[in-house]
Amino acid sequence: MKSLAAQFRSFSGCARLLMVQQFTINTAFYMLMPYLAGHLTDGLGLAAWAVGLVLGVRNFTQQGMFLVGGTLADRLGYKPVIVAGCVLRTVGFGLLGFVGSLPALVVASAATGFAGALFNPAVRAYLAEEAGERRVAAFAAFNVFYQAGMFVGPLVGLALLAADFRLICSVAAVLFLALTVIQLRMLPARRTTSRPEPGGVLADWRTVVANRPFLLFSLAMIGSYVLSFQVYLALPLQAHRVAPDRGDAVTTALFAVSAVVAVAGQLKITAWARARWSSQRAIVYGIAIMGAAFLPLLTDAGPATRDTGSLGWTAALAPLIATVALLGLGTAVVYPFEMDTVVSLAGGRLVATYYGLYNTVSGLGITLGNLATGAVWDAADRAGHPELTWWVLVVTGAFCAGCVALLARSGRLTAYTEPEPAATAS
Repeated sequence: MKSLAAQFRSFSGCARLLMVQQFTINTAFYMLMPYLAGHLTDGLGLAAWAVGLVLGVRNFTQQGMFLVGGTLADRLGYKPVIVAGCVLRTVGFGLLGFVGSLPALVVASAATGFAGALFNPAVRAYLAEEAGERRVAAFAAFNVFYQAGMFVGPLVGLALLAADFRLICSVAAVLFLALTVIQLRMLPARRTTSRPEPGGVLADWRTVVANRPFLLFSLAMIGSYVLSFQVYLALPLQAHRVAPDRGDAVTTALFAVSAVVAVAGQLKITAWARARWSSQRAIVYGIAIMGAAFLPLLTDAGPATRDTGSLGWTAALAPLIATVALLGLGTAVVYPFEMDTVVSLAGGRLVATYYGLYNTVSGLGITLGNLATGAVWDAADRAGHPELTWWVLVVTGAFCAGCVALLARSGRLTAYTEPEPAATAS
């Protein structure tokens, strides 16, 4: 914690504010969202399709609008877009607790999703510009605050849920309202130092889409996001498989392990990797670790029940804990260098727009990857070979790491430099 405090103090006040802001954003978001489905079904009595619609609208609105949010940040400046996102989250979270009709819930869900699409690319672009040459270190510290918020949020939400779901929504909305006020008073109104394309928004998008190395890198990194998302999909399913009586408790423990790895180890992991590897090699090795993380699950000791002894519980849970720890380690290796690489490939121009498209590509990849993982899980279960799911994830990691390695070897991941204007004859 001392190293985190020292690292935190070494950044500018603006960068520190962005980090604390992200902790608050994640705390408020994750204190509410894990319990929203239960409120919609048990509290409001909505049908399963309606619950899926409400949750799907939030995800689709956020993933689909990241590019728009990034473009607005580059065009209007980072501060107004971040503030607008927090205002939308304030309204959206407030509505989720106090409306009951499906149309109103859809509107509230869309507002929360679009809010994320606004401030997510803007915050990262702002931090990248504020940190300058210290981007990797800044994103490492940023990820500590990010992961800490993801860990604290569900715990706070669970405590508030004992009173009323509306209390969760109210507290979350108040947190975003407080963020709005703080940003209005303390966050410098800074614009990107690079000018957007003169041809308007479409020209910005054409510039980003025409950056072939960036697009190839975005596609190659999809596998890493699919792997990291298994903390929410395949690993909870496995927790219920190996501990049928205590699946929820085991899942909570897995989230705790993942958060501890990130919060306690991120800065040391990043410093260690920087001292030994280039950014490109760190990404390749980190993704390889993420894929290899699923190898421990190939050992199946069978389910543990209430009557199972301590040795049996250890044998059943040790592979899961090892997988989550290794997955967290690999993610911690990759994240700061990945964020820095996006800025490098953007050449320092239209950074928020680049982050916006990058988030959209990864979000769509996660959606398709989850569908594929779920299909593989069901097919492997029916075939009586559950280990096939883990082999597919291991191969996904190896393939993704190989793709990034090929891009690096070809020189496509070097920093982009704008071509000099052609000389004209006098």
